[in-house]
Amino acid sequence: METAVFEAREKRFPLTRTYVMGILNVTPDSFSDGGKFLNPERAVNRALEMERDGADIIDIGGQSTRPGYTAVSPEEEWARIQAVVPAVVRETGLAVSVDTFYPWVAEKALEAGVQIINDVSGFGDEMLQAVAASGCGCIVMHPRGAQHGDILREVKSFFEERLRAAECFGVGKSRLCFDPGVGFGKTYEDNLKLIAHVEKTRLPETAFLMAASRKRVTGQPCGNPPFEERLPATLAAHTAAILGGADLVRVHDVKEAVQAARMADALCHLSSEG
Repeated sequence: METAVFEAREKRFPLTRTYVMGILNVTPDSFSDGGKFLNPERAVNRALEMERDGADIIDIGGQSTRPGYTAVSPEEEWARIQAVVPAVVRETGLAVSVDTFYPWVAEKALEAGVQIINDVSGFGDEMLQAVAASGCGCIVMHPRGAQHGDILREVKSFFEERLRAAECFGVGKSRLCFDPGVGFGKTYEDNLKLIAHVEKTRLPETAFLMAASRKRVTGQPCGNPPFEERLPATLAAHTAAILGGADLVRVHDVKEAVQAARMADALCHLSSEG
């Protein structure tokens, strides 16, 4: 059987191992690292550090989407990242993603050379239309809590609906990566279910991203330590997701995430051979 691939312009990610996406927040107010990388030079140096640590993708965000965030305009979001995006594209050999729910910002980022658009609002039709001809990879996140009680069924149904919509715009399966949206409007129990049961929401022949890094779900069972002390719980959550079928993990702590992913991959390969 042919190996599925996540395609993002000239970048290709065969779904045979776990890929690590490093978070680069160019924001003053992100929940964990707000304000650290507003300076473009510092942001690029952080991207280079993540590359050395083994990241496969750098995900640049100009707007916090933490609980209770206040949205900034597309113009302000782009102003925050417009110097960083082309520099990271130029200075690293990695795929570069931009985290935005604004089609206009996505278009500007694609013009600057990024390979992936990561939309936490779920990749609506306007966004699909904006990126369709670009060949970019599309990360489609489930953006809300359960409406009818069964979070696993609702997330999978949402993914199936967005897959059909994407195909109508000429965006094929190989360009899609689905994210269940851990931490976005979900209860603690629902977040745990999404981490523990990737196989129940993952769609065939598409990539799957788990993004639980330092989020509330990783703090709650551990006495709610500060964000920067949630690495062990993050690694546990992401390892469980990888063993369940996740292809990518989005993380703050790249070096540690890479080691954990390689170990999880070894276990997955042993299981498949057995």
